[in-house]
Amino acid sequence: MAIDKFIPKIWSARLLQTLQTSLVYGQPFIINRDYEGEIAKAGNTVTINTLGDVTIGDYTKNNNMNEPETLDDEDRTLTITESKYFNFQVDDIDKAQQNPKVMGQAMQNAAYGLKNVADKFIASHYVDALSTIGTDASPLLPTAKEAYEYLVDLSVALDEKDVPEEGRFVVVPPWYEGLMLKDDRFVKAGNLPSDTRLLNGQIGRAAGFNVLKSNNVPKIAAASGVEENYKVIAGHNIAWSYAEQINQVEAYRPESRFADALKGLHLYGTKVVRPEALAVLSVKRS
Repeated sequence: MAIDKFIPKIWSARLLQTLQTSLVYGQPFIINRDYEGEIAKAGNTVTINTLGDVTIGDYTKNNNMNEPETLDDEDRTLTITESKYFNFQVDDIDKAQQNPKVMGQAMQNAAYGLKNVADKFIASHYVDALSTIGTDASPLLPTAKEAYEYLVDLSVALDEKDVPEEGRFVVVPPWYEGLMLKDDRFVKAGNLPSDTRLLNGQIGRAAGFNVLKSNNVPKIAAASGVEENYKVIAGHNIAWSYAEQINQVEAYRPESRFADALKGLHLYGTKVVRPEALAVLSVKRS
């Protein structure tokens, strides 16, 4: 690849698209990107404005209504806290011996690495969920029958917070899916409507949720320090916001090498704006 033929905007668009189609927690059906804007540097903020509830009163014929109320408002700030980069080179000798698409493959590998880091960062915000079932010290141990029933409990927790039913999700680790596959109440992916198959990691529907599978489900050491427990996150994408940008992608020739090099900067941040729209189940593997 001749350095004078490199077009930064084309490479940048390709990398960002790869991230968007690979993320599980970061895809729009799971987390909203309503407040994503131009991000110039790490530390930038996105201000999210929210309004309070409107009072509903009784109207009496021929009587004046109360004076119009002033709505309370609240500003919440999504801060771009994360700055991640890649920086790799392809030696001229390697280029001569390998497929000419080696740089493109390297870009895909870089995108996959960034995806994993960002995905885990988003999932780490489970700590802000308002509803929890199980604890760090006492995670639940689901059986094949109970795996589905615990999802019902998550659904009820969201119902009690008036979270919209349409568009709810839950992300489980692969071993949890294995338990649900032993239960006929779990709708397998082959029976899903075509529109729901657009979700990356979608494996089926259960208890009113689009069920997704990910190896990035958060897991922590239990209080005993012996067993891990997993954080199954359920909710609606109104609960949290994600903003990202591939801020810089540059090609260059290292001064002391015969090689083409490429470096890029990925900026992003996450904010839980409606914690009542997230629920977390703490479970351990038998």
